[in-house]
Amino acid sequence: MALIDIAIVAAFVVHAVAAGVRNRRAASRGLDDYFLAGRSLRGWQAGLSMAATQFAADTPLLVTGLIATAGIFALWQLWIYAVAFLLMGFALAGGWRRAGVLTDAELSELRYGGHPAAVLRGVKAVYFGTVLNCTVLAWVLLAAAAIAGPFLRWHEWLPAGLFDSVVAFVTTVGVPLAPGQAAGPGVWITTADNLISLVLLLAVVAAYSATGGLRGVVATDIVQIGVMLAGTAAFAWIVAAEAGGPWAIAERLREQYAGGGPGGILPDEILAFTPDRARNATPALLGMLGLLWLIQLNADGSGYLAQRTMACRSDRDARTAAVVFTGTQVVLRSLLWLPLGLGLLVLFPPDPGLAPGLLQADREASYVRGMAELLPPGVRGLMLTGMLAALASTVDTHLNWGASYWTHDIYRRFVCRAWRGVEPDERSLVWVARVSSVAIVALALLILTQLTSINQAWQTSLLMGAGMGVTLVLRWVWWRVTAWAEIAAAGVSLVAAPALMVLLGDDRQAERLLIVAALATAGALAAILLGPREDPRRLAAFYRKARPLGFWSPVAAEAGDAPDAWPRRLARAAGATGACALSMFCVLVGAGSWLTAAPPPVWFPWPAAWSGLLLAAGAALVPLWIRLGFTSKT
Repeated sequence: MALIDIAIVAAFVVHAVAAGVRNRRAASRGLDDYFLAGRSLRGWQAGLSMAATQFAADTPLLVTGLIATAGIFALWQLWIYAVAFLLMGFALAGGWRRAGVLTDAELSELRYGGHPAAVLRGVKAVYFGTVLNCTVLAWVLLAAAAIAGPFLRWHEWLPAGLFDSVVAFVTTVGVPLAPGQAAGPGVWITTADNLISLVLLLAVVAAYSATGGLRGVVATDIVQIGVMLAGTAAFAWIVAAEAGGPWAIAERLREQYAGGGPGGILPDEILAFTPDRARNATPALLGMLGLLWLIQLNADGSGYLAQRTMACRSDRDARTAAVVFTGTQVVLRSLLWLPLGLGLLVLFPPDPGLAPGLLQADREASYVRGMAELLPPGVRGLMLTGMLAALASTVDTHLNWGASYWTHDIYRRFVCRAWRGVEPDERSLVWVARVSSVAIVALALLILTQLTSINQAWQTSLLMGAGMGVTLVLRWVWWRVTAWAEIAAAGVSLVAAPALMVLLGDDRQAERLLIVAALATAGALAAILLGPREDPRRLAAFYRKARPLGFWSPVAAEAGDAPDAWPRRLARAAGATGACALSMFCVLVGAGSWLTAAPPPVWFPWPAAWSGLLLAAGAALVPLWIRLGFTSKT
């Protein structure tokens, strides 16, 4: 690495640590300040923070692999989440904020009553805060290891005696940390390099995240998203120029892969945005893509998205956050990644003799190879800093979010209140949160040793959470949902997902997701219809506090509200969600088709007008969703 590259990385580290130090006093006042920034975030701050978290170090590698092996159409499994993000903002954000909870697990005991609610809260705290959270961290760290290897070469910089001691340690442990590298003596040198890089990076992230709480995280995220976007734009420009320009990439793809690209995929299948030109766009796949926003664990924003929403200072800010987040994450970053992924496929064709099982990992690694071989000094430092920032923005969120479960739901609720019968003071809870962050890092590193592919980990997590989404949304919009419904959905998912992973191969992932979602939702509905109802007093208390939209007529009548007021507001919020999502999808597909010279749908009669009409439609919808989403209370 050149001196300028090192200086750029060092500046990022100094800024991140300083952000934590600046916010340490405010974060130490109590859990509300530590985990929710005193509920003071502006909409654009929360939105950019969410976008920085989801930018992630692993996602560009995943996108590069998907484009090469399944085509642009495969990215709809990422883009369709825009519907869930916007639904959270327009329909559910007000309820999340008014509920006044610190975590989504705590919402279980506000929405439901009795022993089932307590069990549900405990299970969610353990599953979300430990199992899911640490697994996500682990696959992010897997991507970080792949990125850091070619650049952070500690074996060339450290004294031989010091580095050899690290090599001896990793050799003794016997777990390689060298994604995509063949077995041999060099694996342990790479493993030692990557371990040093990860430990240093995690130490920096844990320092500012644990010190400054959510304020420190958000302050760092806002700078990180700027660095990430600037670095990615520079990388995309250089790759496109090397390939002959963005509009020459499509022609080169057709020339190089006329007989079929990776796995036999044809050039027009690689470039396709629409199902009629895409590869293997089966009814099951289309059904999965249409429902994926709903059949996933964060369908109602549960997790760090709800955390950022609850940290906003007003309902309007929460809606603004959802729009900023979706526009940045779904539209802007995708338009940077499309020419980048296609250009890397042109410049670094895959080895024809590569085994099918290794193709995805090989294409993921081409992203890092492009950084190492194509970027000049300065740009390389900016891009490396952007990737490290992407890692940091994801890790800091998951440390802060995971620690909130450990501290508020496990330690305070069950260890202190239920077991010891005491109420801990706020400052001691902040120290528990800081220690929890360190423990979560250690668990994530252990899980990391068991992962082989980013895509593998992502697909597994999707399947495990597929059964919960419908029930999580229903609990906000229908008073009949009970704690037993959520328990039933979770139980069915935990049984069905492993069985389907054995019975149906990875090539039938869409069918697996749909089956898990159908079985879990059926289990939840059975629990609602056949099981006991929630205590009316509990429902009334929740309704008065959270004022959820939807079908709460009996409860609303008890509270003195017009029974049909909230269904009408839900319909308006759903209209804003649909119009805003369609607007963004039109802009994404219109601009993306123009940028990549992608073929229009077979059925479209005016091919030359495809991109222009989509962009015009996207712009025309903006006043509609602004009027529906921002001129009425939801």
